Amino acid sequence: MAQSITIARPYAEAAFELARESNDLAGWAQGLTLAAAVVGNEQVDLVLRSPRVSDEDKAALIIEICGDDLNPTLANMIRLLVDRDRILQLPEMARQFDDLRATHERTLDAQLVTAQPIDDAVRDRLAKALSTRLDRTVRLASEIDETLIGGAIVRAGDLIIDGSVRGRLTRLTGALSR
Repeated sequence: MAQSITIARPYAEAAFELARESNDLAGWAQGLTLAAAVVGNEQVDLVLRSPRVSDEDKAALIIEICGDDLNPTLANMIRLLVDRDRILQLPEMARQFDDLRATHERTLDAQLVTAQPIDDAVRDRLAKALSTRLDRTVRLASEIDETLIGGAIVRAGDLIIDGSVRGRLTRLTGALSR
């Protein structure tokens, strides 16, 4: 896993710079996400790992499946990744590209986990408060976890705010055992 991250990093950074220079971060993100999904497909993966298939055919397969969603520069990058035997790193590269884009655009995806559904007004207030605290635009997605007794857990990047009843009880138990 660490090797995959290390290998993908320079390609993700190069893709990000190309996207930024062409002022098309959204287009590149969409193309990379699609190409990464194609590479992650089980049947395509078998073709990409086959020594019987030429590099040209491997690249052509990915580019053809993606169609018009790949700009010419991204299609060339796909060819380069295949040629350098790095195409299987494309899903990690796309993830790192998304991280670079989020940092550049000062956005953050956060997850709100609650025991029961909450209304949109509460979720919007929480997203606004997180945006203020983290100095970024926070996009908050909700998830229901019926195993929570009550309260909520917010995960935003490396930040975890555990306001669940279970979390409070765990902290209380730890404090009492000291």
